[in-house]
Amino acid sequence: MTGGVEAGEGGASAEGRASSEARVAVVTGAGRGIGRAVAVMLAAQGVDVVAVDLGLDGAEETAALVRNHGRRAIALKADVALDPDVEALFAAVREEFGRLDILVNNAGITRDALLAKLTEHDWDLVVDVNLKSVFLCCRHAVALLRESGEGRIVNLSSATGQMGNVGQVNYAAAKAGVIGVTKTLGKELARWNITVNAVAPGFIETAMTEAVPEKVRTMLLESVPLRRAGSPDDVANAVCFLASDAAAYVTGQVLAVNGGMYV
Repeated sequence: MTGGVEAGEGGASAEGRASSEARVAVVTGAGRGIGRAVAVMLAAQGVDVVAVDLGLDGAEETAALVRNHGRRAIALKADVALDPDVEALFAAVREEFGRLDILVNNAGITRDALLAKLTEHDWDLVVDVNLKSVFLCCRHAVALLRESGEGRIVNLSSATGQMGNVGQVNYAAAKAGVIGVTKTLGKELARWNITVNAVAPGFIETAMTEAVPEKVRTMLLESVPLRRAGSPDDVANAVCFLASDAAAYVTGQVLAVNGGMYV
């Protein structure tokens, strides 16, 4: 992991900051897959977006897609498992937009192995990126969300965090931890009209799942009653609902998007 926040092109102008009343969302892991789908779908609903990713090129591409919907966007390179990066990230949000309304904690990685072969490094890395980042981003986002008068935090968990999965003890532990964080912060932050919910995807077609061996893919799909993999848009629909006014009385909940593989 490397530190330092780097901004891409297309930042907000001072005039834009003064005049804009649009909601602003930070989406981590926005460079591809589910994060990109969430950022673009939020933009289509009139939300300005801060696209955050460890790879600036992917974040830039997502920001460009957001701008295609007529919304303001900036791309930021940050390692959300590092506190200095996260602190700098939200300082940049304050500087560029002056507000924050939605935080989507989507950044995640896998380093799969059976317990006997799982290294301490891969345990720590997966827990840091998938769980510690949620803690850090929520902690630094709260001040801005409170200033907006209300806020939405949506955390990405996983069906693996609910049901477990062979070879993913690190990922399962981290994603189960995300559920615990979500339920606790749903209670803690309600006093400031900030809702905190989670989405738990099942088998979704992303770059992360492309590496799954065909035999395992077939087995996974056979466990899905709908008999198909989900798409990033399937997950983005759920995230955008929880980030919307329609979910104003929903907090501390986990919304499963898994085709029925775990109920």
